[in-house]
Amino acid sequence: MTPKQQRLALFLAAVFSVSIAFFIIAKTFRDNLVFFHTPSEIYEQNIAPEKLIRIGGLVEIGSLKKGNGEIFFSVTDLKKSLPVEYNGALPDLFREGQGVVAEGYYRGEIFRAVEVLAKHDEKYMPPEVVRALKKSGRWNEGGIK
Repeated sequence: MTPKQQRLALFLAAVFSVSIAFFIIAKTFRDNLVFFHTPSEIYEQNIAPEKLIRIGGLVEIGSLKKGNGEIFFSVTDLKKSLPVEYNGALPDLFREGQGVVAEGYYRGEIFRAVEVLAKHDEKYMPPEVVRALKKSGRWNEGGIK
């Protein structure tokens, strides 16, 4: 091989290696993304049951039930409600009518949460939930209509 061919081979090997590394990093990043959905979006999309997702909205008033170590409640975006099942301790700030984000798996009729996050202060609500509430016409800057 001539020196020119050696440089070309080295350059192609470097480009190939960087491409493989970029592909692996991009795939790992994509696999670790957790997408946020409102209840209306859940019903409109076909989400695989093994896909970890986050849902957000308001805890529907009158929906909180506890029994046999399980906690059941519904999350609403004021258009549709999604029943949630959770086994664990709820955050101190969790209550009906307040904003919530739950991470878990959608199993057809029910969302099986593995983690539940409540809002952390009086003004916090996930931006996606605010957008959904504004889109539905049920949001004002002071809270929900």
